[in-house]
Amino acid sequence: MKCIAIDDEPLALNVLSRYISEILFLELVQTFDDAIEGAAYLQNNPVDLLFIDINMPDLSGIDLVSRLQTRPMVIFTTAHKKFAHEGFELEALDYLLKPISRERFEKAVNKAHERFQFLKSQQPAVSDSIVVRSEYKMVKIDLGDIEFIESMEDYIKIHLLSSKHPILTLMSLKGILEMLPDGRFSRIHRSFIVPDAFVKSIQNKKVSLVSGRQLPVSDSYLDFISKWKAR
Repeated sequence: MKCIAIDDEPLALNVLSRYISEILFLELVQTFDDAIEGAAYLQNNPVDLLFIDINMPDLSGIDLVSRLQTRPMVIFTTAHKKFAHEGFELEALDYLLKPISRERFEKAVNKAHERFQFLKSQQPAVSDSIVVRSEYKMVKIDLGDIEFIESMEDYIKIHLLSSKHPILTLMSLKGILEMLPDGRFSRIHRSFIVPDAFVKSIQNKKVSLVSGRQLPVSDSYLDFISKWKAR
């Protein structure tokens, strides 16, 4: 599990760093003695577990955690028992009172590891391929190899980066879109689906792919342009 520690006391940070280094399933990616710097880091670098002191100048641990849009598992550390209630209101995983003993630390991180494993087991597996029927056989297609998908009446052509010959299969664009993972492919026309990541530019209702191919965006799917700009 990737974790960071935020505490304005250097000695407390050193203790946490030493304890974390002795736990095989923990990876300490960063420490901060300034809460504002730690908050800025968390905005762009998601972690699995956060160790954070509650009582810090400028920005308290309570305020920092409450402002996070994406919140990791949290273990609060503090020298003051009176803050425990506030910590648990934020659904903190645990609360460690300083000076932190090794035994108490291990109990807290084992709880975090159990939660982490449980959450992983609840996530549906995401496949990087799909299987379609083409020319009387089943063909496995890597999603990263799809340049774009084209409708041909009752059939679709799946154009691949690795081949000059598209795969032809009896299916609708709606049907293939339901097979593809959310957020990676978009319909831009009644005849075309593109991988969002392969769109290089958009101009005059035309999509330019990284391969150099240009495809039209129809009026019915103009919302794709706004979505792509916001990426």
